[in-house]
Amino acid sequence: MPATALPASGDSSGRPSGPKTCDASGMAEIHRFFRAGFGEGRALVEGVTEADFAHADVVGDHLSMLSVGLHAHHEGEDAMLWGELEQRAPSCAVHVARMKEQHALMLVHLNALDAAVPAWRASGRSTDAAGVLAALDGITAALAVHLPDEETNIVPVMEVTLTPKEVDALADHGRKATPKGKTFEQLGAILAAQPDGGAEWQRTHLPAPVRLFWRLVGKPRYEANRAALIGRR
Repeated sequence: MPATALPASGDSSGRPSGPKTCDASGMAEIHRFFRAGFGEGRALVEGVTEADFAHADVVGDHLSMLSVGLHAHHEGEDAMLWGELEQRAPSCAVHVARMKEQHALMLVHLNALDAAVPAWRASGRSTDAAGVLAALDGITAALAVHLPDEETNIVPVMEVTLTPKEVDALADHGRKATPKGKTFEQLGAILAAQPDGGAEWQRTHLPAPVRLFWRLVGKPRYEANRAALIGRR
């Protein structure tokens, strides 16, 4: 199923304006995580030697973490964002409708990934990888349309209509969905996806004691996981 393209005009007319009520820059930060994670997914899968089920299990586990994160990100928007924007910024309704359509398309590809990963994790065989790769291609194509559309046409509206508490609730919804035992892997991937390697993100989001714990404990675990993901390549 092809990704839904943006209107040729990239129309932003009628968008509400006014004083900034919140900071929604976290949307772009988490989008970078999804772009980078799914963007390298095909290479990670193709880097698994035929029938190396141990390596496939590591990569498949990583892909499942990404899928859970994107599911939660979109579920949070569906439950807590679209209705608020439709009520407070009616001129944004056309953009919200397009976001809903794009989420529905993404769900098809994410469900296909979720269905294909277990067999490949267990076998490591290229025949089982085919479904994983097809789903990843669908996700990356859909993200290439959806994320810039959302950043251009939704985030600016959020920043003049939502409260800081509402934006924090969206972020908290995503954090709570982090799979058990995957905190360091996900945090490391978020940091690595930022333009400066996550230095500013850490200063903004992590208290000093947590930054220290990350450096001493979390980062080494993340780097070990990265080495296992890449394998012998």
